[in-house]
Amino acid sequence: MRVFTTFDELIAANGEVLGTGDWVEITQERVNQFADATGDHQWIHVDVEKAKEGPFGGTIAHGYLTLSLIPWLGDAIFSLETPGAKLNYGINKVRFPHPVLVGKRIRLTVTLADVTALASGYQVTLKHVIDIEGEDKPAAVAETVVLLLP
Repeated sequence: MRVFTTFDELIAANGEVLGTGDWVEITQERVNQFADATGDHQWIHVDVEKAKEGPFGGTIAHGYLTLSLIPWLGDAIFSLETPGAKLNYGINKVRFPHPVLVGKRIRLTVTLADVTALASGYQVTLKHVIDIEGEDKPAAVAETVVLLLP
């Protein structure tokens, strides 16, 4: 795991691939819990029998479930332990090129896309690619933006 304790370490790593995590299975239980938490019970996600006859041959994870796993998956790849506050500033360029069928495994690759000095600290842009085992296209591609305030 890559650990950043200073802003200089972070600046020096600008543009680097920080790493790729382990494969994690997407289970129907996780999908159902996400559906309950968000109120999105569309049959393509939660109705196993109906989804067998659907366009993907089974239930699929919500795109936003896949996106929401980025912080958890990223914890195994890198850690920002720089001084001061760390604020989630936003997400750029989110795409879901391929659905994640329940039972498939995903993993995250993180690239430190940009570190920009601001008057108040640093803005860090991280590129995330969530791959699906056995698929050519990723499940999700997104850039997250974090503000580091010393």
